[in-house]
Amino acid sequence: MTSKEIRSTFLQFFEARQHTIVPSAPIVVKNDPTLLFTNAGMNQFKDYFLGNRTPESRRIVDTQKCLRVSGKHNDLEEVGVDTYHHTMFEMLGNWSFGDYFKKEAIEWSWRLLTEVYRIDPDQIYVTVFEGDESEGLPFDQDAYDEWSKWVETDRILKGNKKDNFWEMGDTGPCGPCSEIHIDCRSKTEREEFDGRNLVNEDHPQVIEIWNNVFMEFNRLKDGRLQELPEKHVDTGMGFERLVRVLQQKKSNYDTDVFSGTIDAIEKICGMGYQGSDSREDIAFRVLADHIRAVSFAIADGQLPSNSGAGYVIRRILRRAVRYYYSYLGSEDALLYRLVPVLSEQFEDVFPELSNQQEFVAKVMREEEESFLKTLEKGLRKIDEVIRQSQGGAVVNGQVAFELYDTFGFPIDLTRLIASENNFTVDEEGFEQEMQKQKNRSRAATSIDTGDWVILKESTGSQFVGYQDLMIETEVARYRKVKIKGKTKYQLVLMTTPFYAESGGQVGDKGLLFFGEEHIPVIDTKKENDLTVHLLDKLPSNVDGPVTAQVDIQKRLNTSYNHTSTHLLHAALKEVLGSHVAQKGSLVSPDILRFDFSHFSKVTDEELTMINRIVNNKIRENLLVETATMPKEKALEMGATALFGEKYGKDVRVVTIDPSFSVELCGGTHVPQTGMIGVFTIVAESAVASGVRRIEALTGPAALNYFSEKINQSKQIVELLKGSNPLKAIEDMINENHQLKKEVEKATVDKVNGLKNKLLADAEDIQGVHFIGHQVDLGSADAVKKLAFSLKGAIDRLFLVLAANIQGKPHLSVMVSEDLIKEKGFDASVIVRELAKEINGGGGGQPFFASAGGKNVEGLQRAIDKGRIIVSG
Repeated sequence: MTSKEIRSTFLQFFEARQHTIVPSAPIVVKNDPTLLFTNAGMNQFKDYFLGNRTPESRRIVDTQKCLRVSGKHNDLEEVGVDTYHHTMFEMLGNWSFGDYFKKEAIEWSWRLLTEVYRIDPDQIYVTVFEGDESEGLPFDQDAYDEWSKWVETDRILKGNKKDNFWEMGDTGPCGPCSEIHIDCRSKTEREEFDGRNLVNEDHPQVIEIWNNVFMEFNRLKDGRLQELPEKHVDTGMGFERLVRVLQQKKSNYDTDVFSGTIDAIEKICGMGYQGSDSREDIAFRVLADHIRAVSFAIADGQLPSNSGAGYVIRRILRRAVRYYYSYLGSEDALLYRLVPVLSEQFEDVFPELSNQQEFVAKVMREEEESFLKTLEKGLRKIDEVIRQSQGGAVVNGQVAFELYDTFGFPIDLTRLIASENNFTVDEEGFEQEMQKQKNRSRAATSIDTGDWVILKESTGSQFVGYQDLMIETEVARYRKVKIKGKTKYQLVLMTTPFYAESGGQVGDKGLLFFGEEHIPVIDTKKENDLTVHLLDKLPSNVDGPVTAQVDIQKRLNTSYNHTSTHLLHAALKEVLGSHVAQKGSLVSPDILRFDFSHFSKVTDEELTMINRIVNNKIRENLLVETATMPKEKALEMGATALFGEKYGKDVRVVTIDPSFSVELCGGTHVPQTGMIGVFTIVAESAVASGVRRIEALTGPAALNYFSEKINQSKQIVELLKGSNPLKAIEDMINENHQLKKEVEKATVDKVNGLKNKLLADAEDIQGVHFIGHQVDLGSADAVKKLAFSLKGAIDRLFLVLAANIQGKPHLSVMVSEDLIKEKGFDASVIVRELAKEINGGGGGQPFFASAGGKNVEGLQRAIDKGRIIVSG
């Protein structure tokens, strides 16, 4: 069976058993503060288990894109080293939300594997939870009894809490699980050594393939287990492992899931993949794995960046670049050339990649080319460290961390380069620096949440804020949280007019009235499907009627901006082309920010056209119509959907003239465009590879902006004291340009005069022409010109120039190439030593380097130290 047939067989098997097939959620998680990426099939269904949301179907089946870069068996630095772990992978799953339980789940697992996929029962082992006395959890007798109907009892193994009690996290739904393991060894090997002794022992040919989780409990903050009101089934089967078993391969990378990608890498690099443990073959596997993670993350809306989820994607991409640069002999961008291969392979199951193939490839190429330049700098850095090392052949832990953090070097690459030079790495120092960074990151983002105090049973807040901005309601639940060490409170209302941050629109602020007591709502966010209101304090009586009132002016200003983003999006498509797609936005009361795909700067002429189109639509006072309809109908009528957003069966469509703007959107809008008043673009810039950003103002904020600009213009006119300020500014620029020319000429004349004087004063020290002098020049550039001028006029030169530039000390060191080779002089090392005399530092190249500092009185001492270095 091909991988496509294996996937469709799984889905059809459960569809025939009344399961609804649902699409994969985006690989990038939104509205869940506990996750950056979807790391399990159950993530998108978490609210069903928590009781915050009612499922549209009690039985569901899907294949889910997942990404794991940490945790058990999923350390990023190990992926590619073995043959069966991945960063991005597919998880096949069938789900029961309060419907069937262990009996059906176990029977269907067995029938699918043995009767449909025809896996030999003699290759299968299953595990069941052995129980845990410390928590009062019994042996899972029900699962054991159900398996006994299908499997020989000597193939049913007991598993401990670590392996056979599944938990979503420190808190949340959990329960005993039953794993299915496949022994892929030959029949002879299986007969010689019992496979039951290899289960969960990390044997490369005895692997877990499917896990049936029986959700029965909720783990509370204090560690106690609370029974869930309903029992659920959550299963997850690794697609890549299943394909490997059915295609009878020894490695996931030998299956047709990866073979197309590996074939393409072979053609690009002119090398063959052997499937061995060599660094070259590991590089093939790393590329075949990592291209999937990076491609689907970008397609789902996560661009590489320096923080959060974007940093994880950048790390994965850079790890792949390091491997092909170091081991496959490719110094040019390579990954982007693999995107079309993936796009074609997954177009039927994950079409978001083929729909954005060109964009994903362009982003990836720019990221690769940028890092290839950084990689070269990093290699030069470690070469310099090794060359300059004194007092032991050890790469300092801080240096190793700098290589990791600044240049993207993993510690194993630093170890490799160090060992090739008979060096070791200060591993302890590196780990200390790494821990410091983790602590800083944790402190900056830490949120410690308590358990919910449930006052009223609810599946989540009903949002009524499209129509009402003040309502009477009640508190459903609340809890105490600590955010960056500060105590706050989260509160959920039965019904709420507050819009929770979503789709780029910030959360509403406002007030909650508990009788005479009023509490400010400082933010509103979504946590899965709950609308959570953030407060600085709780009222004295939380269990009573409450009046919820949104800050009307902030909401109105936000609505001006949100409707304007729709107008802007349509105008961008009209002016720049249909390739424009939204890649992010910020809609706040004060400003709107719109990120979009485009690979060149938007010209001033284009910005003027875009600005004009949006304001024309505002003056036309068009109706802004909203309607809820089935997603398929909305897409048929041409509605724009955002990549990376997960939409339900029914969607909200916002239309501003059907021929101009039709978008899927859950945000708040004005009823007519004329209410916006005016729109103006204030900035255009690049924010990532292939992504531009426009910032704009509307309504009162735009009017204030115009007023400030008019006042500034008046002040300029007054300062210039002329009837034509533009002409006056042009004259000033020309005059300034002429003065600069005169200053440059005077500097050149001064440099030439100093050159002749310094050449005449050159000292001969052991065959080296030493020049050390404090010069009166007004800029570092002038000192540099003098240094290079002297270099061309005399051989075997060792030059130290010192200058007091506007009260700050400056040093420049120039060394002739013949002295570098003959005596091992290095200007970058020497200038750092001299800079100690001026309380400063610097660097550069072996032949020229410069430094700055704080102590001008040390300039002469620096020159004298240079003379000592030459004298030996």
